Amino acid sequence: MNHLLRPLAPVSDSGWKLLDDEATERLTAALAARKLVEFSGPHGWEHSATNLGRASALASAPCEGIVATQRRVLPLAELRAGFKVSLSELRDHDRGAVDVDLADLDDAAHRIARAENIAVFHGWEDAGVAGIAEASPHRTVSLGENTDAFPRPVAAAVELLLRAGIAGPYALALGREEYTRVVETAEHGGYPLWEHLRRIIEGPIVWAPGVRGAIVLSLRGGDFLYESGQDLSIGYESHDSEFVHLYLEESFSFLVATPEAAVALNA
Repeated sequence: MNHLLRPLAPVSDSGWKLLDDEATERLTAALAARKLVEFSGPHGWEHSATNLGRASALASAPCEGIVATQRRVLPLAELRAGFKVSLSELRDHDRGAVDVDLADLDDAAHRIARAENIAVFHGWEDAGVAGIAEASPHRTVSLGENTDAFPRPVAAAVELLLRAGIAGPYALALGREEYTRVVETAEHGGYPLWEHLRRIIEGPIVWAPGVRGAIVLSLRGGDFLYESGQDLSIGYESHDSEFVHLYLEESFSFLVATPEAAVALNA
């Protein structure tokens, strides 16, 4: 038995498969950061820190004539989002019901995916995570109010990357509102704005809940490093006569290796 304590939950094998499949479906759509940065792991729940490859001098050593340094690491942070599932709904699933109410799980999946996206794209100071947008040394580009005109600021962001010697292809991470506006808008003559933007970046456009505005970043590799300890998993908390209380949990760290490889666009 591991720390998730799943064997203690009053959930059948079929019920666990239902919950895992539902969580995977919801998380896959919303975990934007993982689609665009370099992913390492999962390395397991016991994995506690990312090696930074650096050391700091210590003020003292055990005895005279010794120079002492200490390795620097970035501790992994843990995220948890709780939810509950009706025991009667799980029993109905075991009987063959196909319309099980898993709304609370869906909400938890969206919350934890959004939290991960915010940490990667905008930072998480208390966890020592510098976000992609905040780390970028480039000037912030304004998207403006006219959605039809989005290609101009996106092209300006790509030009900033090219001037910095950052090769493509590039990706465009769009916040929820910006993504909706792009999908719903056609330029004059009916040419889809989506296709115009994809031609500019020569890469994917990604729905990124939690992103403020948009971010253009290089996909050449090695610039943004996400390290997973425990990947997103469902664990057991407790249960009563009506509900089983569960949670989604993960541990991770994130490093910006090349701050110049991204440009933030303000809404």
